[in-house]
Amino acid sequence: MKVLANDGLTQSGINALIAKSYEVITTKVRQEDLADFINRENVKVLLVRSATKVRKDMIDACPNLEIIGRGGVGMDNIDVEYAREKGVHVINTHAASSESVAELVFAHLFAGCRFLQVSNRAMPTEGQTNFNALKKAYEKGVELRGKTIGIVGIGRIGQEVARIALGLGMKVIASDTRIGKASVRVDFYNKQFINVEIETEPLDQLISHADFITLHVPAQDGAIIGKREIDMMKNGAAIVNCARGGVVDEVALLEALDSGKLSFAGLDVFENEPTPSEKVLQHPKISLTPHTGASTEEAQDRIGTSLAEQIYSIFHAK
Repeated sequence: MKVLANDGLTQSGINALIAKSYEVITTKVRQEDLADFINRENVKVLLVRSATKVRKDMIDACPNLEIIGRGGVGMDNIDVEYAREKGVHVINTHAASSESVAELVFAHLFAGCRFLQVSNRAMPTEGQTNFNALKKAYEKGVELRGKTIGIVGIGRIGQEVARIALGLGMKVIASDTRIGKASVRVDFYNKQFINVEIETEPLDQLISHADFITLHVPAQDGAIIGKREIDMMKNGAAIVNCARGGVVDEVALLEALDSGKLSFAGLDVFENEPTPSEKVLQHPKISLTPHTGASTEEAQDRIGTSLAEQIYSIFHAK
């Protein structure tokens, strides 16, 4: 049985599928040629990440396709309900990348708190000639310990963010339209652990007293954080978005950074991917990554093996 991993797959995932007697194709097929390739090669399983789109027309054009798998959490690029109506299984790896995304949130937070996003640009060009001035410019960093982090969306990734934040000595608050309370277990190296209950609160309440706000929500019709919400935030607060482009209004964000209302932002996702706004990319108060939240070797290994296990389970159950 053939599996097409059109957006790539780690060797561990390939090995796991081969071990279960599947033929794995990793050739990248152009979007416009994909349906013909699937039918010609009698592909039963299509694995994608965010690049390949699986819309109604492709689902209709590939009647022998049995499984569509998304290596990641969000499935915005797949017409999920339509596929399921047509009898196609749709799977994803909802837990495989949670830790990686959560760690990137704190990479952005540490960067912004200590001006790394701008000092890393300035040091190569001015470090030898203007060292003391740079030192003075970046000497007013802040610590995360003791600060309040507001987590918008306390699902799997949000809970991983909470675990790290609690370990750093931060106060954790959360808002979620579907979850009223989350129990977060924080494990330590010596097998000790603590359980922390986090009750969610209305978004406006969270916004008004969080020092840092991080979003972990699916794609929305509009922005969750716009000018109104930013105006409600503490002066000097910061925003990190490692969720989906568009959940933060970038125009309102830039205005708030320019005015000093917000101290910094961290963005892994953008309104206009893969061509983000030049104003966003050039802003000295924004820490930037190119949608790499799940892009760690560990997460990719977990994604590959998770997909293999799910595929085997579906076919084995028949």
